[in-house]
Amino acid sequence: MVSFTILLFFAVSGLTLNHADWFTSGKEVVTKDSGNVNIKWVNQPDTTKINKLQLVEYFRNKHQVKGALSDFRIDDRECSMTFNGPGYIADSFVDRETGKYELTVTRLGVFAVINDLHKGRDSGKAWSWIIDISAVLMTLVSISGIILICFIKKKRLSGFIIAAVGTVACYLIYKIFVP
Repeated sequence: MVSFTILLFFAVSGLTLNHADWFTSGKEVVTKDSGNVNIKWVNQPDTTKINKLQLVEYFRNKHQVKGALSDFRIDDRECSMTFNGPGYIADSFVDRETGKYELTVTRLGVFAVINDLHKGRDSGKAWSWIIDISAVLMTLVSISGIILICFIKKKRLSGFIIAAVGTVACYLIYKIFVP
């Protein structure tokens, strides 16, 4: 019962991944915003003096940008930041000469969040632990099933035959139908 919720989550999200067209209309919600940051933050001849943390926190506080900062680039003309989270992308481009910026936030919907969590994409270290723990629990559940069938004399042979047939069927499907 400890693994009930996570087993259910990975079963359902396996379906949403395999049949994404069943669960989404393909519409993503894109919002755009613009404004100005303090020009002193970005108009520095020495790019090492640009306070990256100040810029990131500005977008987090002013626009409620979430997700992990996955990319921060500085070139001669602009600074760009990309924030990623499950089912979420935010891109910001700041003109270093004027301080003007454009922010684009893309929300991909509930099923994209579920799918990204299933894959562990942009979900952080804590969720990675959840995936690892659930994998261990699923392994233990599988092994305990094999151990339990060993103690049921009347079902032992048929249980092992069914397990072998399932294994061979999966292998054959893979070998024959997977390109």
